[in-house]
Amino acid sequence: MDAIDPVRFILAFLFVVGLIGLLGFGLKRYGRMQKFLGAGDEGGRIAIIETRYLDPRRRLVLVRRDDAEHLLLLADGREMVIETCQKGKAGA
Repeated sequence: MDAIDPVRFILAFLFVVGLIGLLGFGLKRYGRMQKFLGAGDEGGRIAIIETRYLDPRRRLVLVRRDDAEHLLLLADGREMVIETCQKGKAGA
């Protein structure tokens, strides 16, 4: 076993970790994964406006459809509409 083998292993490992770090930095800097994959088209009728995580199992999602916005609670396979706003009117 040469002394060069462990050095090459360490350098190759650092190179791969560096590439993973650059990919993560690039995705964080230049947009989310949906935009990177082309799923963030603005021409559709439905758009996810904002997502907030309440805890590891629950999150709030604000969805816009045509001229209405819906606030959804997603938790453990259950979905619940919290609020619906349509053309400036608030409804439940």
